[in-house]
Amino acid sequence: MRDMHIEDVDLNLLKALAVLLQERHVSRAAARVRLSQSAMSRTLGRLRRTLDDELLVRTPNGYELTPRARTIHQELQSILPRLQAVVRGEGFDPATASDTVRVHCTDYACTLLGGYVFQQLFHQARGMSLEIEPLSPHTYEDIERGRLDLAFSPIKPTAPLRFQTLFHEDFVCLLSADHPVTSDRLTLDDLARYPPVRVIVMEAGQMFPERQLRELGVPRSCGLQVPYFSAAIAALPGTTLIATLPRRFAVRHATDGALRVAEAPVELRPYPYGMIWHPRLNTDPAHTWIRGLFQEAGDALDA
Repeated sequence: MRDMHIEDVDLNLLKALAVLLQERHVSRAAARVRLSQSAMSRTLGRLRRTLDDELLVRTPNGYELTPRARTIHQELQSILPRLQAVVRGEGFDPATASDTVRVHCTDYACTLLGGYVFQQLFHQARGMSLEIEPLSPHTYEDIERGRLDLAFSPIKPTAPLRFQTLFHEDFVCLLSADHPVTSDRLTLDDLARYPPVRVIVMEAGQMFPERQLRELGVPRSCGLQVPYFSAAIAALPGTTLIATLPRRFAVRHATDGALRVAEAPVELRPYPYGMIWHPRLNTDPAHTWIRGLFQEAGDALDA
């Protein structure tokens, strides 16, 4: 390996290098940095010549990082945010920012937190963009690889990902106004007797109440599986289905007389709902600012 000096490296390539090593895929990396595939291929070739290393090696399972690329990848995760802070300076001015913030969340989180955050973001930072997509089985991996900035969930991730509580929530049961169960509080037997509506998100394939009910040994009959809370609510009128949902979301949507809100079984515990990010973004000014907006929205809910 030949001797390398900082003068040999075009620092403008570092962002492209970081994305290539995160994605391990030329086309996906090109889309993230808004280059054509051919331009990204040329960039990879230039990086290979500059660093005198293959960086990405094709295998039967896709591209893999060389040992040197793995080292570079780890270093860039901490170096790039610090370089960005140096370029920006100590302060962060939302009025002049042009960052794109990528978020994964459910329609529940978007409904509860979005109103305040959207208002503040597009009033204070008109040059910034917010891209929201549903939670997926790859959400935590996307955060690890730098494809995603924030996610929202009641399920705390494993290290190194960070979790910060935004607000606390509990469950209620939502059912058709003409449902056979008429009591103001349902029991575990009620939930076992009637078919459920399950909202399926994240890696476990279950939303939080299903985890608790499984731990309590409640048998769950055949029912309906949907990817969104709003779809669960739409399915209830005129059926014997029961949806166990976060209180704030259920109460907000049960307003037309076709649905009834009942208290959930006492055995179901309240839970903290929070935001998740990678520690490499702890001190990034734009990320700190947007996290602050979501925290303000969460604080208002708990207040």
